[in-house]
Amino acid sequence: MDNYKIIEIKESVFENNDRRAELLREELKQQKTFLLNLMSSPGSGKTTTLVRTIEALKDEMSIGIMEADIDSDVDAKTISKTGAKVIQLHTGGMCHLDAEMTRQGLEGLDTKGIDLAILENVGNLVCPAEFDTGASKNAMILSVPEGDDKPLKYPLMFSIVDVLLINKIDAMGFFDFDLEAVRERVAKLNPNIRVIPISAKTGEGIEQWADWLRTEVKKWNNS
Repeated sequence: MDNYKIIEIKESVFENNDRRAELLREELKQQKTFLLNLMSSPGSGKTTTLVRTIEALKDEMSIGIMEADIDSDVDAKTISKTGAKVIQLHTGGMCHLDAEMTRQGLEGLDTKGIDLAILENVGNLVCPAEFDTGASKNAMILSVPEGDDKPLKYPLMFSIVDVLLINKIDAMGFFDFDLEAVRERVAKLNPNIRVIPISAKTGEGIEQWADWLRTEVKKWNNS
């Protein structure tokens, strides 16, 4: 006879985080702060895209940025040059942020008076997709050099985001990247996803991305 118990887990390991995320979302709605969770692989151009985003919107709304990394403050230093409010979050080796970590970051940022708060999540296409941060909307960046097969390899990430930015389209001619194939693949995973091709380097597509944010922030505040 085996000398151990078998316990059937009935409750999702993520259930507690999901409750905290819903509570955080409701609090943000009450104070009219829109929180965007921005995810991607390392090197996709998140920080450069954020700089462009701040430049496009800083005269219209108050913006705060939370830079999450396992270590270093390189990205926060870059963002600080834009004049936007920014803090650096060190995850201590964790490859993602959950709702409680996000709450701590928002408290450190002090979101009073902030219209748009953006969490630049840890560079990773696996762990961040599994944890609800309490964000109003989820976005991700896929860069052209990463290849058009990423929706096939990381389906969860593409299925939980509201908008997909395809960055570095200025380099499309140098890579075997099929934009229409990506559109078709993500549409099967997520029929409601919005796909916006951009170049954070040249600025192409940034205004379309800024328009999406304007619309979502307005809807959030009026809902």
